Amino acid sequence: MKIGLKLGVATAALALALTAANAQSRTALTVYTALENDQLGPFKEAIEAAVPEVEVVWVRDSTGVITARFLAEAENPQADMVVGLAVSSLMMFDDRGLLESYAPAGADALKEQFRDNRAEPTWAGMDAYVGVICYNTAEGGAAGIETPTSWQDLLAPEFEGKIVMPHPASSGTGYLTVAAWLQMMGEEDGWAFMGSLHENMAAYLHSGSAPCVQAARGERVAGIALDMRGVQEKAQGAPLEVVVPSEGVGWEMEASAIVKGTDHLELAQKVMDWVVTREANDLYQQTYAIVAHPDAANYPDGYPEGVQEALIDNDFGWMAANRERILAEWSSRYEAKAAPRN
Repeated sequence: MKIGLKLGVATAALALALTAANAQSRTALTVYTALENDQLGPFKEAIEAAVPEVEVVWVRDSTGVITARFLAEAENPQADMVVGLAVSSLMMFDDRGLLESYAPAGADALKEQFRDNRAEPTWAGMDAYVGVICYNTAEGGAAGIETPTSWQDLLAPEFEGKIVMPHPASSGTGYLTVAAWLQMMGEEDGWAFMGSLHENMAAYLHSGSAPCVQAARGERVAGIALDMRGVQEKAQGAPLEVVVPSEGVGWEMEASAIVKGTDHLELAQKVMDWVVTREANDLYQQTYAIVAHPDAANYPDGYPEGVQEALIDNDFGWMAANRERILAEWSSRYEAKAAPRN
């Protein structure tokens, strides 16, 4: 018994030592991201399984905050990689020479719009998210408000104080929606539309999901929000209609890139190779309906019809080049209704 006990203790000690040695042998990669909080654990596990030499160290915040932080650190980058950030933000970084050129192995299998097809690509697409209307049928019905079918319907006086949407400087969903209105309607009519919508707006929230959550809880009648959040809330029993406005919907691509000057270029390239795999896309699909790999396409139950057809012909380059101008103009007009930051 004593010999067995000693062998058991020795075996356990050896296992702990090997685990510690393995942890010490891994290289920490600082990865900036705007992934949802519940994605961080599964993504870290999957990346570290695919690239065992790597330990993922997340720095996570909303799209706007991560974008602003990255640009503020331009002279002294703190990240090795960016995984899961709006491609319009990555294009801004690329324009400033902040990204490393790399063509991931297997990227040519992705859908056309998810590939950076330049001779020296700097990003690889992952998935797409869409701005829709989450409409609470119970609250709306009680107030005598008909289900909206278009963006223009939100201007009806019955919606006064009953709508929330994401702040475009904080949320990627907020910015893609504002940029879509300007592209669809033209700048003059787009700003006029937003001015009228502002009259009905209760608050601009600092998350792409929060407006739909508030609508699902009955705190608001309608929330302009991330498509999949609406589907998830409805699946959990919320009295929601996920509306795809008839004029079309804005969308943004999440993508990944390597930061120029990283000390861990080879490992970052291995992670980029994982980003474009079918296995990675299967993981994206747990959160997003539209993903980069064609073999992983599978809309979840309850996903609204007609989304693919309603996607506008989005000019990501224009979104990137005009982001700072648009956000400054938007803030000068509508910041008064921004919700307090937590």
